[in-house]
Amino acid sequence: MRVKSVWRFGKKAAAVLLAAALLIPAIGGGGKAEAFTTANADTAMNGFVNTFYDSTAKYFYTNSDHAIHTHASGPNSGLYTDFWWEAQLWETVMDAYERTGSSTYRTMIDDIYTGFNAKYTDMMTNAFNDDLGWWALACMRAYEITGTAEYRNRASFLFDQIYSFYDSTYGGGIWWKRDGTSAQKNMATNAPMVMTAIKLKNATGDSAYLTKATTIYAWTKSKLVSGSKVNDHVEGSGSGTVIDWDFSYNYGTILGAALAMYQATGTSSYLTDANNAANYVINNMTLSYSLMYEGEDDGAGFKMIFARNLNKLRIATSNATYLNFLQQNATQAFNHRRTSDNVIGSDWTGPTGTGFVQSLAAAAGAAILQFTPADNYTGNIAGNGTYEAENALKSGSIISESTQAGFTGRGYLAGWNSAGTITFNVNQNSASTRTVTIRYAGGAGNSSRYVSVNGTVVASNLSFPSTGSWGTWSTVTINLSLNAGYNKVIIGFDSSKGNTNYLNVDKISGL
Repeated sequence: MRVKSVWRFGKKAAAVLLAAALLIPAIGGGGKAEAFTTANADTAMNGFVNTFYDSTAKYFYTNSDHAIHTHASGPNSGLYTDFWWEAQLWETVMDAYERTGSSTYRTMIDDIYTGFNAKYTDMMTNAFNDDLGWWALACMRAYEITGTAEYRNRASFLFDQIYSFYDSTYGGGIWWKRDGTSAQKNMATNAPMVMTAIKLKNATGDSAYLTKATTIYAWTKSKLVSGSKVNDHVEGSGSGTVIDWDFSYNYGTILGAALAMYQATGTSSYLTDANNAANYVINNMTLSYSLMYEGEDDGAGFKMIFARNLNKLRIATSNATYLNFLQQNATQAFNHRRTSDNVIGSDWTGPTGTGFVQSLAAAAGAAILQFTPADNYTGNIAGNGTYEAENALKSGSIISESTQAGFTGRGYLAGWNSAGTITFNVNQNSASTRTVTIRYAGGAGNSSRYVSVNGTVVASNLSFPSTGSWGTWSTVTINLSLNAGYNKVIIGFDSSKGNTNYLNVDKISGL
């Protein structure tokens, strides 16, 4: 589950974060808000299938324009979706089938499996255990839906192959790769195998699967979870170095693993773990309650994995907060679809642009409308009005930090003393003028920035008085006239406007 073309050279974090920082989706004008209804769910799924599915090949195209672009790891030189993406798209069809009971989606479940095996005649040539693991997990879900033994047998085979790479290095865990290169043990390999093992135990009655799931989970929690923080992987010599990249799918997978363990054992600590992972993302990886943009390529699918597992937790606990969160995000995604083809892009907080959309991104938007119960709400989604700067879109030399005390959320944006922008996709229930508070630190003295709304500069040189140190925070306010629906708010540095000096930005609020 990686950006293979980049991550194989040790640059996965840079690739995803660079996408989040620089590959800002093309933004069009805000459209009217619409209800999230069952008809909307149908519209989103039909748009996804009609745009991406090749019924002859029984396989999904990588891109909406059926052309080959930069992410080209799949069959036919990248024309078709790559290995682990196809597993996620297969699950999206299962999401639709479970919602509708449609014979069309039931047929597609079998057809996609057939099409995948035609393209990948030997799955074991894939050296990535996480890729194989996503198929093992999806196969077990297909078995639960259809009762077809082939799916269970394939899942069992894959689980055994993957589990054979569990050893005592770093105290336990399954290796990410089977060929010994890029040596690490990560959340994306281990947590899904807990879920698969529990499903296999339930299907076969073999308690050995529960024993293995317990072992994998215990290591994953002890090595890759630190308090409420879920880390990405461990690498290096000796006891290893834990790499603490924040991705919503890591929280989603440990959430799913913890829930599976709770349901298998009844041990309440597992349920606590699942809720902790869920609430970290809801509280820290959102923009005004909407799941944040995590980049293109693999990153565009991360929130789908989180949301899908959050929905399982929502069902198991009847948690109204989780339901509300999922419904708001489903509505936000649908409101920002591209109406020409009903495809949803990678950033649910802003309109889908006119360029090509990748299949994994589109599946994420379609999927949340399938597994989330419709609430029939008609209107925009404004959320809680707080936008953490570290979750916004940024350009230039701006970096994310969390070294100075007193910040909110996961951190703040820093290192900013030259051309660059922080872009907030702000959604409003109705047109109004808002008094917006910008929380900042100015440890290098007085500074200034411009502010624009929907392409119009409303303050060319807004002053941010010195706070005396980088660990001291203050606020400035500005009145912004905003439209109903989508608004693009930018805080930027432009020396021609007189903007000067370093500035750290924590969040904006009051929207």
